[in-house]
Amino acid sequence: MMPRAKLKAQKQERAAELVRPLPQGGAWITRAREAALARWSEMGAPLKRDEYWKFTDPRALIAEGTATAAIQDTSDEAPMFDAFDRVKLVFVDGVFDAAASDALALEGVEIGLLEDAAKADLHWAKDIYGTLDARAQTPVERPLASFNTAYATQGVLIRVTGTPAKPISLIYRRSADGSDALLHHVIRVEAGAEVTLLEHGPLAARSNTVIEADIAEGATLHHIRSQGRDHARMGASHIFAQLGAKAQLKSFTLTVNGQLTRNEAQVWLDGADGSAHLAGASVGDGAFHADDTVFVAHNAPGCESRQVFKKVLRHGAVGVFQGKILVDRVAQKTDGYQISQALLLDEDAQFLAKPELEIYADDVKCSHGSTSGEIDATQLYYMRARGVPEAEAKMLLVLAFLAEALDEIADDALAGDLRDRLEAWLQRHK
Repeated sequence: MMPRAKLKAQKQERAAELVRPLPQGGAWITRAREAALARWSEMGAPLKRDEYWKFTDPRALIAEGTATAAIQDTSDEAPMFDAFDRVKLVFVDGVFDAAASDALALEGVEIGLLEDAAKADLHWAKDIYGTLDARAQTPVERPLASFNTAYATQGVLIRVTGTPAKPISLIYRRSADGSDALLHHVIRVEAGAEVTLLEHGPLAARSNTVIEADIAEGATLHHIRSQGRDHARMGASHIFAQLGAKAQLKSFTLTVNGQLTRNEAQVWLDGADGSAHLAGASVGDGAFHADDTVFVAHNAPGCESRQVFKKVLRHGAVGVFQGKILVDRVAQKTDGYQISQALLLDEDAQFLAKPELEIYADDVKCSHGSTSGEIDATQLYYMRARGVPEAEAKMLLVLAFLAEALDEIADDALAGDLRDRLEAWLQRHK
């Protein structure tokens, strides 16, 4: 085994190779970027020897040079969320496209661009940008997030003061086979406000995204994300959210296709009676690796959290789930639930799981479970005996398996749209 000091030196050496001059900006963001770069340099780049990277090799995510991935033809289906009225903010190869976007105006919401805010010496985002990234480095280091904080120049800053009439939709498009993208979004949902944030599309051949969300007392953030169908894309995403008293977060991610996807989430329930639901559905065929790494910290009494992750895998596809519930000694009356399950459609698929509970309070209700297996032969026989063709029967059973994760989406219409996407994917991969 490599000595810890030698491993740390190796990580720092790799990190130093990727350091470049920081983007220019105003005083507030310069301070945040300098602090993030210091974290990156001290932690070092992630290696597969790291505890939380042992199931996922990060080398491709930090390789030098521009990544390449062929753009997937998606003309066989309508654009995601196209039936819904929403404010559309479009990024092409990781750069905001004003001509393709709607006006940055919505009642009850202030929307700005990171590239504009970065020019000012003061901005409301200064209390959040980089702050949650820094907080998330304990107890698990997340160096790719700090690299993003240091170097990202694109993203949106959203401050919600009311309950807007329609969702805000971040649309990601690709125009080049070779592209790398860093996006950093900051969201502040003020007390009593509520908003829905949609994300969809393949951002780049290789991407690194961060969302930092401050959800104040009694506020609610709904987040629904679909990561695009490109076969060869790679990406790391991070969601860092801190919740006040009676605040709510509901986040759902759909991952279909993609050579390498690492989705990290760190949530702090800092106020009493808060609620955080994180869920995901992954379906992969062949060269597919999807890693969901989740950490929920209960820091106040009476809070509830749910982690629901389902994966459907075949032909060598790999699914990873690393989830933890941490309950502080003051967090009495905690209700924590965690489930991760994989449906393996052949013997070549693989599911790797690391569920964890760490509890210091004595009046809690916490549970976790992780299972993997094949389609239930009895259920399949029952459907075949009633005249359902085998391919259709398997598809229906897969959709039923994924239903618990999709049920975490509060809006039935949006959930229905994602179910239709999953069904279309399964039809194409019979």
